[in-house]
Amino acid sequence: MTTRSYSIFTASLFLIIGILHLLRLGLSWETVIGGVYIPTWVSLIAFVCASYLAYEGFRLAREKK
Repeated sequence: MTTRSYSIFTASLFLIIGILHLLRLGLSWETVIGGVYIPTWVSLIAFVCASYLAYEGFRLAREKK
């Protein structure tokens, strides 16, 4: 696996994760892990982090050596 293909793969994965967190925010999905309710504002932070990582991954894949 080349660095470029790895960057594209991981960026795509983070993009999907970011979209799912955005959907959770928009559709008000409740999340309970081990009996503990996770507030929706946590998804806002996760969305920002995942989106940034996806952006950096795609940017890294686009760079020339």
